Amino acid sequence: MTLVAGLRGTVDAVVGAADTALALGSGEVEALGTPRVLALVEAATVAAVAGRLDAGSTTVGSRVELDHLAPTPVGAAVRAEAVLAEVTGRRLGFAVTLTQDGRVVARGTVVRAVVDRARFAAALP
Repeated sequence: MTLVAGLRGTVDAVVGAADTALALGSGEVEALGTPRVLALVEAATVAAVAGRLDAGSTTVGSRVELDHLAPTPVGAAVRAEAVLAEVTGRRLGFAVTLTQDGRVVARGTVVRAVVDRARFAAALP
């Protein structure tokens, strides 16, 4: 496993009707919903470590702090970026942002843990 601080991952998306707070049940507006923001930044964390984990390993989310700072309309292009800020054993700490046209619309931190995929699946009910 080769995980070092500074690894980056990005995910680009265009906000669609299914991404809105109204569609996701997290509000009553037709703008990018916070649950979708979270999914995008988590996807960026996964992209940051893609191809760098030992065979049979994956990461799972364990903690999120997210500030959704500004609205984003349907049709807007957004970019989620994750930077691996800290590696402590199996614990990975990421700084995450979501931008629209270079403007930060969300930022925060995501913590993920490296786990053995088979052992994790076996622990599921």
